[in-house]
Amino acid sequence: MERFIAVSTVQGQFAEGQVRAFLEANGIPTRVRGETLRTTYGISIDGIGSVEILVPRDQADEARELLAKAERGEFSLAAEQDPDGSAKAGHDVRSRNTEAPNHRD
Repeated sequence: MERFIAVSTVQGQFAEGQVRAFLEANGIPTRVRGETLRTTYGISIDGIGSVEILVPRDQADEARELLAKAERGEFSLAAEQDPDGSAKAGHDVRSRNTEAPNHRD
């Protein structure tokens, strides 16, 4: 059985969906732990009802790095997207290089 470990804790269903979709779009399967209060009682304030995002242990470092890059703003969305959120032909979601280019004359 594959072991899953926590890489992030989020508050609310919207944040959970964003993080999970982002990781899964990058090939990292996810699971959640701790959603019982939120789904049973509808509680999601002040940390109550938060969930942990779990990923396979062997992909945890990659997941954390992706989340850190997203937090730093190193990803951008294409200017044009289809209504379903997928990029149109010729456009994609890509990591932005935040370093200054190295020019040699």
